[in-house]
Amino acid sequence: QVQLLESGGGLVQAGGSLRLSCAASGRTVNVYAMGWFRQAPGKEREFVARIGWSGSRIAYADFVKGRFTISRDNAKNTVYLQMNSLRPEDTAVYYCAADQSILDILTTPDYWGQGTQVTVSS
Repeated sequence: QVQLLESGGGLVQAGGSLRLSCAASGRTVNVYAMGWFRQAPGKEREFVARIGWSGSRIAYADFVKGRFTISRDNAKNTVYLQMNSLRPEDTAVYYCAADQSILDILTTPDYWGQGTQVTVSS
């Protein structure tokens, strides 16, 4: 089993920044692909970003390219999502995810965190 705990969410004005963290524990998570998803009210959960176990194979959803940066520190078993130039439409619950497959992390991750709320005011 893998346990994921997100932190760093909050309320920020449009144009501001937040950094989300996801602390992983359990199995050898440093060999897992990690990702971030989000779910806005009334909408389906959507992929935001993913990163391979070595820090490579990074991919982003088009709507965050150039604004968000995913990174990981395997020594700390933690993955980060730096979010800059935030917009009101970025308001959502952000979820951390983990999977052994760099492909499956995009759609059907095996493990999920409980989520952290990000609210961007206009």
